[in-house]
Amino acid sequence: MAYMWLIIIILLIIVEVMTINLTTIWFVISGLFALLLSFFTDNFFIQFFVFTIGGIVLLIVTRPILKNIIKEKKESTNLDRVIGMTGIVTEKIKKNATGEVKVDGKRWTAFANQNIDTNSTVKVLEIDGVKLKVEKVEE
Repeated sequence: MAYMWLIIIILLIIVEVMTINLTTIWFVISGLFALLLSFFTDNFFIQFFVFTIGGIVLLIVTRPILKNIIKEKKESTNLDRVIGMTGIVTEKIKKNATGEVKVDGKRWTAFANQNIDTNSTVKVLEIDGVKLKVEKVEE
């Protein structure tokens, strides 16, 4: 029985190395527990239960913690730098319709969740395609 768990562990390690998604590594660890348990009992159902439940518990408990620790670095583009900047409305923005703003010396098509008049100051919230989502800055 120990050889079967060893083969499963090796296969799961290969899958983890190929995918690097931090999913099968938890089952590698639970496979090690099942391997150790196989030296004490020949009952396959107990070993399989430890393997399955252990892997699921490890996955649910530790994966979110590691995802926060190992954050993927977002590569900023030149366009991303306008997020958070303020600009001036050059063409009135109506709710659920586009208008135009000038941010960082460039004119952009913009939209908002409210009506914003010309010459109002706005803050860029996000970029959606080639349009800026903005909100009015209270002066």
